[in-house]
Amino acid sequence: MAASKLADRLLDLPGVLEDLVSLGYVNRVDANRLMGTPRTAEQAQMHPLSYIASCELENRKHPGKVLDDETLTQWLAETSSHRLYHIDPLKVNVAAITEVMSFQFAKRHQILCVEASKDSLLVATAQPYATGWEEQLAHTSGRAVQRVVADPADIRRYCVEFYSLSNSISGASGLQGSSSSGNFEQLLELGSLKDPEANDQHIVNIVDWLLQHAFDQRASDIHIEPRREMARIRFRIDGVLHPIHELPDQVNAAITSRLKILGRMNVAEKRKPQDGRIKTKRPDGSEVELRLSTLPTAFGEKLVMRIFDPEVLARSYSDLGLGGDDLARWQTMLGRPNGIVLVTGPTGSGKTTTLYTGLKQLATSEVNVSTIEDPIEMVEESFNQTQVHHAIGLDFAAGIRTLMRQDPDIIMVGEIRDLETAQMAVQAALTGHLVISTLHTNDAPTAVTRLLDLGLPHYLLKSTVLGVMAQRLVRTLCPTCKQKDEISEADWQALVRPWKAPRPAAVYRPEGCLDCRNTGYHGRQGIYEILPFTESIQAQITADCDLQQLRRQAMREGMNSLRLSGAKKVAAGITTVAEVLRVAPPPDIAF
Repeated sequence: MAASKLADRLLDLPGVLEDLVSLGYVNRVDANRLMGTPRTAEQAQMHPLSYIASCELENRKHPGKVLDDETLTQWLAETSSHRLYHIDPLKVNVAAITEVMSFQFAKRHQILCVEASKDSLLVATAQPYATGWEEQLAHTSGRAVQRVVADPADIRRYCVEFYSLSNSISGASGLQGSSSSGNFEQLLELGSLKDPEANDQHIVNIVDWLLQHAFDQRASDIHIEPRREMARIRFRIDGVLHPIHELPDQVNAAITSRLKILGRMNVAEKRKPQDGRIKTKRPDGSEVELRLSTLPTAFGEKLVMRIFDPEVLARSYSDLGLGGDDLARWQTMLGRPNGIVLVTGPTGSGKTTTLYTGLKQLATSEVNVSTIEDPIEMVEESFNQTQVHHAIGLDFAAGIRTLMRQDPDIIMVGEIRDLETAQMAVQAALTGHLVISTLHTNDAPTAVTRLLDLGLPHYLLKSTVLGVMAQRLVRTLCPTCKQKDEISEADWQALVRPWKAPRPAAVYRPEGCLDCRNTGYHGRQGIYEILPFTESIQAQITADCDLQQLRRQAMREGMNSLRLSGAKKVAAGITTVAEVLRVAPPPDIAF
C-alpha cells in the first residue's frame, strides 16, 4: 500500500504488513500467518503497529531482533516524511494541551497535542495519512498545526491519562472545603484511572495518577509545594528535582487532605509538622511504601513523600557500587562480633539502603537482628523493627536500653543524635553486641570529632568503634547513549588531589536518549570513603584529636576519599567528573 494511496485513509493491518514485506522487515510467511490468525476483540481495536509489535515478529533487516514499537514507529515516521516524536510526560504541560481539543476529538482521530504555544500546536499522530482533522483544529484554535509521528501505544495511554487528570482537576476545583470525603483503605490500590468523561471521585483520580506517575518515572520523592495561587508538584529523579504539574490552590488542599487521611495523620491539624506512612499496591501486584512529611509554610502545608522501592532490600553490594578493597573493609567491620560501625553522609546519600543491605546479609536464622528507627524506613521480616515514639518517652537511647534485654546479637540504631544515645550504643558494644548506626558528617574522619563534640570520652570511642564509612550518591551514565570524551590533566588533578593517580586514556560524557529521557543519566551508585579503626588510627584519637593528622594516617593506610572513589568510577566509565564534584566535598588536606 503506497503512501499516495493512503491519503486521508487510516492505516490497516493488511496494508501495513504489505509495506513491511516489500521493504524487507517481515517475510511473506510471517505476514500470511499473522493475517490468518483470528484476533480477539481487544486486539482488533489495537493500532496495526501496536498489534504487530505485540506479536514479536523477527526483524528481518536485523536478525536476532524483534519488530518492537520503537522500530515500527520509526519506520512509519520515515515512510510518511514526518518527524519522530517521543512523548515525555515530564515535559508535557497537561493544562495547556488539554484545552486545545476535547478528549473525544483526540480519541476519534488518534491524536494528542504535545506542545502548545501562543501561535502554534504540535500534534502527535499515529495516522499520518489522515489529515481531515488538521484544518478543523487550526480553525477552532486559531493556531498553526504541525504534525509529528509518535508511538500509537503512547498516544493512547497518555491521551487517557492527561485528559483524566485535567478533568479531575477541573471537577475538583469546584469542591467546597479542603478535604475529600469518605474513608479510605490503608492499602491504596493503584491503576484504576477511569475514562475522563466519567464523573468519578476527582481527588482519588488525581492522587492515583500522581503516585502511578511517580513510580513509572523512578522518582524517589514527591514534593507538593503550595504557592500564592497555585501549588507546584515536583519529582526527585536520580537526585534531581523535575517540575511535573501545577494545581489550583483548592485542589492542592483536597489532595493534601486525602494523602494525610491515607497516612493516618490528623487532617484538622495544619499548624504542626506531621509524619505518616502509606502502603500502595500497584497494578502488577507489587507493594510500595511511602513516608509522608508535612511542614507548615507561608501558603499552606508542604507535603513530601519519600518512595521506598521494595527492590532495595534485594540489592547486592555490586548494585550499590561497593566493591574491591572498600567492600572487603566494610565486610570485615560487619563481620566482627561486637563494636560500633558507623555510616555517615547527608540526608538522601543512601545510608539507609547500605545499612539494610548489610543487615539483610547478617540476618541469618542463627542471629537476632533488632532495629530502633525514626521512622521505620522499610519493613523487613527478618528484622525485629521498633519505631521511636518521643511522646511516650521511647527515644533511641531508651530503645537501645530495652533492646539490650531482648537478647540481641546485632542492633541497628537509626541515628546517633545526642550523648545519651552515643553512651547507650557504647554500652551495647561493650557488652558484646554489634551496633550499626548513622551520623551526619561530611566525611569519615570527621565522625571522630563529632562523637567527641557530643561528649563521648575518647577512650570509649577507641575501644568500641570498629570503623566509619562515608558515602554519597552519583548519577550513573546511561549505558545506551554515553559517548567517549577526553579529560584535561588539570580537571583530572582537581578531582584526585592530593593523590597522583594517572589520568585515564578516555572518559565518558552524557549524551541523552529515549531510555534516559535525554538526561544522559540513568540510576545512581554510591561512592565510599571507609576508615577502619586500626591500632595506628586509634593512637591518633585523643581528647584533643588532630583531625588533619588523623586524615593523613588514614590515607597512608589506604583510605580512599570520596573524590578518589568517584574518580575511579569516572575512569571506569560509570559517571562523570561533574557528578563527582557536585556531591563529594573537596579534600581538606595536604601531604
